[in-house]
Amino acid sequence: MIRRLWPLVAATVALGIDAYVLAGVLPRIADSLLVSVAAVGLGVSAFTGAYAFSGPLLSGPLVAGSTRRALAVALILFNLGNLVTALAPGIAVFLASRVVAGLGAGVLTAVATATAAAMVADHERGRAMAMVTFGLSTGTVAGVPVGMLIGQWAGWRWTMGLVVLIGIVSMVAVLARREPYPAIAVVRISENLRLLRTSSIATGVLSAFVLGVASLGLYTYLVPMAQDRDLGGWAFALVWAWGVGGVLGSALIGRPLDRWGSRRLLPLVVAVLVVTLAALTWTDLVPVWIVATALWGAAGWASVPVLQHLLVRDRGRQAMAIIAFQMAAMYLGSAAGAALGGRLLDTGVSAGALPAWAFGVAVIGLLSTLVLVRSGSSTVAVEPVEERCEQR
Repeated sequence: MIRRLWPLVAATVALGIDAYVLAGVLPRIADSLLVSVAAVGLGVSAFTGAYAFSGPLLSGPLVAGSTRRALAVALILFNLGNLVTALAPGIAVFLASRVVAGLGAGVLTAVATATAAAMVADHERGRAMAMVTFGLSTGTVAGVPVGMLIGQWAGWRWTMGLVVLIGIVSMVAVLARREPYPAIAVVRISENLRLLRTSSIATGVLSAFVLGVASLGLYTYLVPMAQDRDLGGWAFALVWAWGVGGVLGSALIGRPLDRWGSRRLLPLVVAVLVVTLAALTWTDLVPVWIVATALWGAAGWASVPVLQHLLVRDRGRQAMAIIAFQMAAMYLGSAAGAALGGRLLDTGVSAGALPAWAFGVAVIGLLSTLVLVRSGSSTVAVEPVEERCEQR
């Protein structure tokens, strides 16, 4: 299975890097473009906003002709946007390029995840979804620090060059596959939007948003949190603990997910996130922080494929749209969490107090997932507009 999925995983590695790498080089970009850091920060919002829009609305029309074509178009938009970002002469072009990259990223995530799930047997679907999430987490964890080092050594434009290089390699890998990609059923955009009226889907999307706030949003402030709690000397170790936990969590959750199912695993995974944030709130012991930070990363990333698995179960025809909504909500939650953390710091809240706020948000996430699991996650099936065979 891994051999069949690796081109899709490679594509999501590039996406994982691109989604967060700018945060580490914002000051350098601002100096280069002669604007404020806040102005450059709008690029993150532009990327996230385009990502949230394109997945639910553009994936269906693109995949209607060919799954391979949809993946190729998404990667072309993604790579073109990042290339223009690397060459941007001013802030206007920079922001426009982030929109283009975000459009490609949103489509890529939805189509790649739905394609991975369709490429395997039903009893392997959890592992397939986990592999795509593994690509995202690996790109974030390993690629972002490397990109930051490149930015410090050669400049931020070469950091974006790394993203473009990985994106081109993944595009070649996707297009070089000889076997046809499985057909992905297509529903009308209006029907995709109607999914949000379904209580279970709405609850699942809300859960994705809340977990994004509590997990990825808080990660933005991990170093200042450690410094404020007199753990600054361990900040680097904590960053890597979170990263290693995230990679292992997304890599290892697949088999338990296929064996025990998402109904059992989702509350457990989110409960682990709640407990780890509680530990970060009420203790300053170094060993506890290292273990809790690793489990925080593991639970945060593992929750992504587990929630996907629950939402798309018995909804194969609607899987792509559901995944698009879920991932858009997660990245919007991440952006909202980072913005909320910054706002709290501006109002005088200490960085060391942020885990307590994230703990409260995670409790809401746990409650919403319990409601989701108990709801039965049923919905009215939507007939696809067109059944087709994938063309090479």
